[in-house]
Amino acid sequence: MEFQYTARKDDGARVTGVIDAENEAAVLRLLDEQNLFPVAVTGKAGGKGSESQESRKKVRSRDVGLLYGQLADLLSSGVPLLRALDSLIRSTVNPRLVELMREIRKSVADGKTLTDSMRAYPEAFPQLHTAMVQAGERASFLEDVLRSLSDFVERLEELRSKVLGALIYPILLTVVGLTVMVAALVLFVPKFEPLLGNIKKPLPTELVFGLSQALRGYWYLIVLGLGGVVVAIGSAIRTETGKRVLERWRLKIPVAGTALRMVAITRFCRILGTMLANGVPLLQALAISKNATGSTLLADRIAEATESVRAGKPLTGPLAVGNLFPEQVIAMLAVAEESNKLDKVLLQIADTVERRTNRQVDQAVRLIEPLILCVVAAAIGFLAMGLLLPVFTMASALGTK
Repeated sequence: MEFQYTARKDDGARVTGVIDAENEAAVLRLLDEQNLFPVAVTGKAGGKGSESQESRKKVRSRDVGLLYGQLADLLSSGVPLLRALDSLIRSTVNPRLVELMREIRKSVADGKTLTDSMRAYPEAFPQLHTAMVQAGERASFLEDVLRSLSDFVERLEELRSKVLGALIYPILLTVVGLTVMVAALVLFVPKFEPLLGNIKKPLPTELVFGLSQALRGYWYLIVLGLGGVVVAIGSAIRTETGKRVLERWRLKIPVAGTALRMVAITRFCRILGTMLANGVPLLQALAISKNATGSTLLADRIAEATESVRAGKPLTGPLAVGNLFPEQVIAMLAVAEESNKLDKVLLQIADTVERRTNRQVDQAVRLIEPLILCVVAAAIGFLAMGLLLPVFTMASALGTK
């Protein structure tokens, strides 16, 4: 099968071409033999060369991290790689992971390296994982790299779980509030319309009745409209411009925007620090971490920093542009770069920023929860006022007669 590739030479020059190979892993191996660093590899038809295979081999990151830790323990105890893979196949419960390990074991038994075997399944083993494993195989400290990867995956999963867990309650409040409002407008408000049909209604009542009639009479148009908005937004954020606009908007949200920015910085520092500590060259580590931070704006800064390093300039200059990184982080990176301790300082920054991020996430949730409650209460209060205000007006008028 033919693959189109984009790669860079040692001097930073960009090259493109076509390679005929069995799969994407073979393409990456051929590029590595030519001293080319791959930037993108796609099938001739435009999709990934192993797309159907990837979908079958996709497993959870937490399971992959556990696999790394178990394999590291076996290798550090002196168990040969093939025997260690056999042991993992027998002890693993996840059927997808078992199938994946059998394929990798077969590939290693055929004479391929563990790195090349893992590269055949990029959905399970991201590029940053395979780059670290490759460095470990070349420098003969594979078990240390695997243990470091296990810790790395576990820390990222903990951070992700922390953020997602904090958002569950606010989302639940929003869904319950919207459900109550829609149910009241569709089922409860129509019962008042015959009672209040012949009297002059105040503005809140007119608004409530109008909204109720719109929901009951034109609900299909509302659903289609909302669906169209969702599709339009989804299409927009798939583009590079849309992603940047959306991220700039998210970063402006009080408290929550700062927390999102710090999450991206934590991922960048931990990914880059872990790769450098495990022997991955700086330029390759920067190129991989650029695509793994989850932030388009941060990826732009990292791309500029990569070009700066390639030109022999400091790393911290481009990172300081745009105020994405706090000044303290930039100062620590500058000192670490001068003292050649960048890997250790990056991991220290990741730990420090992660603790600070956890506090900011808690603060953002504490701020969002009462805000949503106030909005829901205000909406229900407006609904109640719209229904009860004419009743009170009628009662007052009857009392004066």
